[in-house]
Amino acid sequence: MKVLDLRCLQDHRFEGWFASEDDFRSQSAQLLIECPCCGDTSISRLPSAPRLNVSGAREPQAAPTAAADGSKAPVEMTMQAAWLRAVQHVLSHTVDVGERFAEEARRIHYGEADERAIRGRATRDEAEALREEGIDVMSLPVPQALKGPVQ
Repeated sequence: MKVLDLRCLQDHRFEGWFASEDDFRSQSAQLLIECPCCGDTSISRLPSAPRLNVSGAREPQAAPTAAADGSKAPVEMTMQAAWLRAVQHVLSHTVDVGERFAEEARRIHYGEADERAIRGRATRDEAEALREEGIDVMSLPVPQALKGPVQ
């Protein structure tokens, strides 16, 4: 098993686990690797040093970081993890109305349907029209990996 350090075009960094180097190349060529933060499939491999376990050798110590919880995790990874938790929270606490988002948002706004938290898909024009009507909406890009069952 190879663990590789990866990065998308938006500079989100994450790990990928592959059976081999060829497996990574194959999946990358088929655009099967996706950034867990933004869903970008333009992924590049970052250089990484091999880890050697030599008897008597000390493991290198990571430089301390300024993570809010005092952990040793890099701040960037902590922010990505927080964003992923927020997206998972939205997915698990809203109803997916799919392509009917604009219609359903209007029905709720005008009291024609019970008020509830919804999510779905709308074009930019539909979202702008909703905002002009005083209906608050926001875009939230959801990586493909999170579109399945929320765990």
